[in-house]
Amino acid sequence: MLKRVLIANRGEIAARIIRACREMNIETVAVFSEADRGALFTTIATDAVCIGPSAAKDSYLNQDAILTVAQCCDCDSIHPGFGFLSENPVFAGRVTDLGIRFIGPSAEVISTLGDKSKARELMKKHGVPIVPGSDGLVLNIEDAKAIAKDIGYPVLLKAASGGGGRGMRRVYEEGEMEPAFMAAQAEAKACFGEDGLYLEKLIVNPRHVEVQILADSQGNVIHLGDRDCTLQRNHQKLLEEAPAQILTDETRVKMLHDALLAANSVGYENAGTVEFVVAEDGSYYFIEMNTRIQVEHPVTEMITGINIVREQIRIASGLPLSFKQDEVVFRGHAIECRINAEDPIDNFRPSPGRIDYLHLPNGFGVRVDTVIHPYYEVTPFYDSMIAKIIVLGRTRNEAIFRMRRALEETLVGGVKTTIPLHYMLMHSPDYISNNLDTGYLDRNISTLLTPLGEAGKL
Repeated sequence: MLKRVLIANRGEIAARIIRACREMNIETVAVFSEADRGALFTTIATDAVCIGPSAAKDSYLNQDAILTVAQCCDCDSIHPGFGFLSENPVFAGRVTDLGIRFIGPSAEVISTLGDKSKARELMKKHGVPIVPGSDGLVLNIEDAKAIAKDIGYPVLLKAASGGGGRGMRRVYEEGEMEPAFMAAQAEAKACFGEDGLYLEKLIVNPRHVEVQILADSQGNVIHLGDRDCTLQRNHQKLLEEAPAQILTDETRVKMLHDALLAANSVGYENAGTVEFVVAEDGSYYFIEMNTRIQVEHPVTEMITGINIVREQIRIASGLPLSFKQDEVVFRGHAIECRINAEDPIDNFRPSPGRIDYLHLPNGFGVRVDTVIHPYYEVTPFYDSMIAKIIVLGRTRNEAIFRMRRALEETLVGGVKTTIPLHYMLMHSPDYISNNLDTGYLDRNISTLLTPLGEAGKL
């Protein structure tokens, strides 16, 4: 078993990992920037070391500083969390080269799956359904036009590296291709350092469904069911739930099988997520595999009772999974709302500042993952997510009513949050009837927020 883990991350995911380690009697080392000095995750770790100024490039993305701390503090492993360096194959390789365990898949696997065009080719080779599109990178605008004409508009340009909706553009007709191609290429270069693009058929009004997998070094590969991550704004997830109720029993069996096939195709090890789009006719297609723990992992933990971070640590220690596939039992329905320090009334303007007062929800079936507290300073330097509220109900309807109650109990003073939007969603007839697609929020955000009036500005 690992003895001392460095957490190369911050905020609630750092605290989440530290808590799992404490329950396993494992020491932890938190690294932090000047902006996070004194943050909760630094106080609950065994040790905490400042690695640089507030800017992420000088701290949480500073590989040399993180690796130096790991060596000086005698860490035998590094957990990258999500974001920052979590899917950076160079970092994973450097960790391994130092004789330190990287709590995640190998650098080679991260590199293969991180390049979306290579991942598509691999899935196609192993029989996992993929969206029709280019074979590899699209090198120029003329090639993009030719491929689009062949598969038919609308199409989607996507950055070969990275994710989160960056470097992505929809193209509905040939006249839109040139400006969209140049914009996607420029954004990909700015965000990921590479401007490679690939092109695929745009699935109109899709659902976004993903499968959580775990794989150990003994060859055991299992799934923990599916999640529905359809509700997104500008390709950024805002709300997730499990299981995905839109799937028929037959489709679910096939999708879970294909997710395991995807993991086996690269000799995957540790936690990972296989993501699919589901078309209106029920057909589904592989879009990518994330090689890290996901923000939305708590909804899976709620319906399975399995601590995914604990299993990650066991796998990295060389131990087998603590359960077999037939021992995974699914109970109820879980919903997660991401609470961001943003003002939804003012076009989601970031809202940094000091939290004046705070009351978080609790009670039966409610979980909150956060590190905020009264007088916590929400800084402008990092992602705006400050908390995740997760509820579990016996049914989806029960979970919706429980989330309404949890949101009503949540009071955050001093900064604006997305709580009003989530509250309106919980009362939306479309959400309640599950009549959604990935573009739903972008089309309906004004309608959802209008009834708030002055209340939405609280």
